[in-house]
Formats: sequence, C-alpha cells, structure tokens
Amino acid sequence: MAAKKIKNMEEFAALSGISRPTLSKFFNDPSSVRASTRQRIEAALDRYDYRPNLYAINQNRRLTKNIGIVVPYLADPFFAEIARNIEAHILGMGYRPVLLGSHGNPEQEIENLENLRLLKPAGVLLAPLGRTSDHDRIAAFCQDVPTVLFDASVGTVGEAFVGSNNEQSIGLIVDYLCRTGEPPAFFEMKTPANPNAHKRRQAYIKAMERLNHTPQLIQASGAGWEFEQIGFREGSRVVRDRKLTTNTILCSNDRLAIGFLSAAYEAGIRVGLGDDCTMRVAGHDDHPFSRYTCPTLTTVSQDYEAIAQKSAETLMAVIDADSPADSRQETLFDGRLVMRGSA
Repeated sequence: MAAKKIKNMEEFAALSGISRPTLSKFFNDPSSVRASTRQRIEAALDRYDYRPNLYAINQNRRLTKNIGIVVPYLADPFFAEIARNIEAHILGMGYRPVLLGSHGNPEQEIENLENLRLLKPAGVLLAPLGRTSDHDRIAAFCQDVPTVLFDASVGTVGEAFVGSNNEQSIGLIVDYLCRTGEPPAFFEMKTPANPNAHKRRQAYIKAMERLNHTPQLIQASGAGWEFEQIGFREGSRVVRDRKLTTNTILCSNDRLAIGFLSAAYEAGIRVGLGDDCTMRVAGHDDHPFSRYTCPTLTTVSQDYEAIAQKSAETLMAVIDADSPADSRQETLFDGRLVMRGSA
C-alpha cells in the first residue's frame, strides 16, 4: 500500500518529530536554524516526500514573498519577453512571481488585481491597458498595495513608473528616415489597443514639424490585439488605392509593420534599400520576430532588460522603505535605432 500523502505541515511535524515552529522557521529561512537541525529537516523531507505549500506559508506572514506581475496581453511577444525578464529579476531577489494577463480587457485587469490582493502580495508590477483601464479602481488598489507601473502609465497612480521614452525613440527614427529618403507617413490604428500608441502619434507629429515636413497619418480601422491581421488588411487597402504621397511608411509598432510588409509582398511591391525597391517600411519596438521578416525590419529597440531590472529594483525599494516616497518616481529609457533591410 502506498504511504499516506502528507497534507500539511502539522502532519509532517508529527511524523518527523520536529516541532512546528522549528519547521516554520526553516521554511521561512533555512539559514535561521542550526546546521544539524537543517540536516534533520532535509532528511525528513526526502524520507516522507513532503513539499510545503509555499503560498499557504506566505499567507501567514504579515509581508509575503509574492510579487504580482500583470500585463495587458500575454500572447503579445513584447509583453511575454519583458515579463520573462521581470520574472528572472524577481526570482533572483528571493521573491515569487505571480504572472497574469489581462487579455486586453479592463474588467479582467481589475479582476487580476483583486485576485492578487487575496495572495497578500508584497508588491505588484503592473503594465496597464492605459486609456481603457479603470483609473479609479487601479488608483484604489495602489493605495492598498505597493505598486510600480511599467510600459504604460495611468495618470500619476502607483509609487513609480518605468517605461520607454517614446518621444525620443520616434524622433530618432523619423530623423533617420527623413535623412535617408522621403519623409515617412505614419501608419497606425484609428482606435489603438496599444497603450503607447497615442504618445507615438504625437511624437511623430512633433518630429515631422520640427523637420519642417507635413505629418501624414494613415489610420487603419480595426480593434483588439490582432495587429498583424490589421496591418495586412489595411496595408493591402493602402497599397491598392495608391494614394500614398510618400514611399516611406513608419508603423506605430512592429506587429503592424509585419502585416504591412506582407501586404506589400502580396501586391508585388518590393520593400527595402535596393535599386529595384519602391517602398521603405519601418516599425517600433524591435519585436522578437522583426529580425526574421523579409526584408528584415528597420525599427527602434526598447530596452527590455533595463526596463525589467529598473521596475523590479524600484518595487523592492518601495517594499523595503519605512514610509512612502515624497513624490512619484518616473524613469524613461531611450530607444536605440536598429537599421535592417526594410528602410
């Protein structure tokens, strides 16, 4: 007959002959017990094949080791990559990440935060939906739980914000495109889901006017997070109608640009820098797939690693502080131009 499975620490204490308080002390910090005691506990763990419920242990502490990470859409490779980096930093600091995606839904975003509240997190790292977020309810959550926002901001809520300098990065690629060819038109969604889209539009307009060029907005219909599909469908319409006054297209993000590249290929338009090319296309974000498109996509790289590290370190500082900071901290990282074959 198989041995009875140990359900909780009380049963493990009774079987192992080690007191419950000593076990709790060990599971909270193995170095806090004597070496001989630690060896006894580790031997008993192996003997009885017991693994404690770390989340249940956490709930008995005033300050848990749980860190919530909430992103708008986990299927988006940008958010998947930055969340992966943040998880690594959180684990390296001795905390336990709990990663949740909001599926582009404001109600799901709030439900995620309320579910995290039940875990009594030490803090939360939140990449909000932005304009569509429920600002009041997020603000109420941030009043109760130490929270650092990253990627997109919601007013001035949260202890701090860490993100990309969209004005600098869009200005950088507009400068490059104007310097090396015709001024770009800006291809974007009319009602964008991307929380940084409006900032990029305004940055594009500002950069074009600074260079004495007339801004040209191409606004694609469509909603949601299927950016490649929207870029392909609306890009096909743009090249079919042949109403472009420039041969250079700057897309609001790389996923739209990937769809636009496919539309150009379908229409028989060669994109790139060669003598036989009639169009240039660029994007923003340095999406993980942008280096494998055909042609490879010229873009602006966001500093995933720096944003992840700064977000995690800032939250740890907030958690460790004896009192809230006098003012909300904001950190923006500059983008880096990545020149490839498309422009």
